[in-house]
Amino acid sequence: MITFLTCLALLIAAYFTYGRYLERLVGIDPAAQTPCSRLYDGVDYVPLPRWRIFLIQLLNIAGLGPIFGAVLGAAYGPVAFLWITLGGIFMGAMHDFIAGVISLRQDGASLPEIAGSYLGNGVKIGMRIFSAGLMVLVGAVFLSQPASLIAYRIDAPSLDVIAFGDFSWLLLIILGIILIYYIAATLLPVDKIIGRIYPVFGFALLFMALGILFVLLFSGKYVIPEFTSLRNCIDNAEEFPIVPMLFTTIACGAISGFHATQSPLMARCMRNERESRSVFYGAMISESIIALIWAAIGMAFWGGVEGLNDAIAQYKGQAGVMIDVIATETLGPVLAGFVIFGVVACAITSGDTAFRSARLIVADFMRLEQRSLRKRIYVSIPLFAIGLLIIFALPFQAMWSYFAWMNQTLAAVTLWMIVAYLHGRGRGLLVGLIPALVMTYVCASYVFVSPLMFDMENRTAAYALGGATTLLILVAMIFKMRRDDAQSHA
Repeated sequence: MITFLTCLALLIAAYFTYGRYLERLVGIDPAAQTPCSRLYDGVDYVPLPRWRIFLIQLLNIAGLGPIFGAVLGAAYGPVAFLWITLGGIFMGAMHDFIAGVISLRQDGASLPEIAGSYLGNGVKIGMRIFSAGLMVLVGAVFLSQPASLIAYRIDAPSLDVIAFGDFSWLLLIILGIILIYYIAATLLPVDKIIGRIYPVFGFALLFMALGILFVLLFSGKYVIPEFTSLRNCIDNAEEFPIVPMLFTTIACGAISGFHATQSPLMARCMRNERESRSVFYGAMISESIIALIWAAIGMAFWGGVEGLNDAIAQYKGQAGVMIDVIATETLGPVLAGFVIFGVVACAITSGDTAFRSARLIVADFMRLEQRSLRKRIYVSIPLFAIGLLIIFALPFQAMWSYFAWMNQTLAAVTLWMIVAYLHGRGRGLLVGLIPALVMTYVCASYVFVSPLMFDMENRTAAYALGGATTLLILVAMIFKMRRDDAQSHA
C-alpha cells in the first residue's frame, strides 16, 4: 500500500510542479491566437470549453490502454508501479504536453506534418504512412474489443476466433452497429457527437477508477504488493523480460505515441495556450493514475502477482473478461454493469477518434480541405475498409502486439521531434533527450527480443543490437542538429 500511495501522490504533485516547469520551458503565451479563432470551419476547428476538451482528450488517449494494459502489465510485479509513475511524469505527460503545444502553434497540424518540420521531409513521408497505418490498426483493435466484450456478456463467440468461414451473425451485427457509429463520429463536426457524449464517457472512466480506488483503500479485503526489487515476476520471465516487454505492455498510462496523434484534434478546439497544461499534461497524468489503480487491483484481487499470472493463463489473456470478473466481485453486479459500459465506451471513444485522426492525417498530406462532406467520405472509405480487413485477418493478440510496438515507436519519433524543438529553443534539451534514448532503445531491442519479431535466443546480442541502433540514431540526430545550426547561422 505504501508504494501505491507514494506513486499516487507523486503523480498528483507532478501536475503542479513538473507541469508548471514545462509551461515555462515552452513559453506558454496566454495572448497568442489559437487555430480555432483563425481557422474556424465548423467541422474540426471549433472552439470548446476547457473542461470539455480535457474530458475529450482523456477519452481520446485512454481507451483500453490504462485498463487492459495495466492489468496485463501488473503480471511483471510491483515494478509496474515504477514504470507507470516515472514514465507518466517524465515521459508520457511531457511527450503529450510539448507535442500538443507544437501542434497548437502550427495551426493544429497532424503529427506527421509537425514531425517533418523538425526532422525533415524523409521523416514526414515515413510518418504519414506509419501514423495513418497505426490509426487504422488502433481503430480495428478498438472496434473488435467492444464487440468481443459485448459478445462475451451475452455468450456469443469471442471475436478473436472469427474467420470468414466461421462467424456469429450476432457478433457481426454488433460490429456493424459500432462501425456505423464510427463512421458518423469520423465524418460529422467535432462538436456534434464527440463534443457532446465524450464528457459523459469521461466521467464514466473516472467513476470506474474512483470506485476501484475506494475498494482498494477502504474495503480491507485486498493487499497491494510493495515494490522491493526489480525482479521480473511474470511467468516465463526469460521470454518476456522487463526491458523491453513491460514498456510496451503498459503504454497508455506511461507513454504512448498514439496520444500525439490525438492532440491535434484538441489543439484545433482550444481557445487559449494557457489550457495546454490541463488538457495535455493533466489528461496524461489522469490516465497514469487510472493505470496505477488498475495495476494495483490486478495484483491485489488475485492475492498477489503469482495469482494474477495464474488468472491470465486461466482466461487466456482476455483482459476484458478479467475486468468483468474484478468489477463484479468488488463492486457488485449493478455497478459492474456500469464499469463494463465504461470499458466499452473507452474502447469506442478511442476507436472513433483514431479513424478521425487517420482522416485528418491523410487530408493534411493530400491538402484536401475538409469542409466538404463528400471529400471527408472519399478519404474515410478506404480507411474503414482496411480496418475491417485487419479485424478478420489477424487474431487479437497479434493485433495488440503489433499495435504496442508501433505505438511506442511512434512515441520515440515524437520524442526526437521534441528534442529538435527544444534544441531550437536553446534550453531544456535533456527533458526530451533522455526519454528519447530510453524509448528508442526499448523499441529497437523489442525488434530483436520479441517472439513476434526476430526472437533472438542470444539475449546479450539482442540487447547489443538494440543499443547499437539507438547509438546510430543519436549520432544521426547530432549531425542533423549541427547541420541545422550551421544553416541558421549561414
